[in-house]
Amino acid sequence: MDDHPDGTPDADGPLLVIVDGANVVGSRPDGWWRDRRGAAERLRDRLAAEGLPGRPGPAEIVLVVEGAARGVASVPGVRVEEAPGSGDDHIVELTAQNPDRPRLVVTADRELRNRVTALGAEVTGPRTILG
Repeated sequence: MDDHPDGTPDADGPLLVIVDGANVVGSRPDGWWRDRRGAAERLRDRLAAEGLPGRPGPAEIVLVVEGAARGVASVPGVRVEEAPGSGDDHIVELTAQNPDRPRLVVTADRELRNRVTALGAEVTGPRTILG
């Protein structure tokens, strides 16, 4: 993200896309529960290859993983962050840390959606990524 000369964040910086990995992976009954880490890696790879469909322009994509999905490495185009505790709490923290940037959280979790929209973020559901 570029900063202004005075060091303040550039509100016109790239869209920050925060993906609730557990929620997106869990939105389809495709056997993800047998290999949660592998399912998170497939989601990461899809994001790296396709970005965020329907959203032109640059974006910084952060995939938040938790629990059995920990250990997924970042790749070019997708930064993977392991939640130290609750994935939802980490997503809220990431959203709150970037108040001057446009932010989009990908989740179907109703409570999480309420928490991040209260911080000024947009939300969209897993279908945005999975089609």
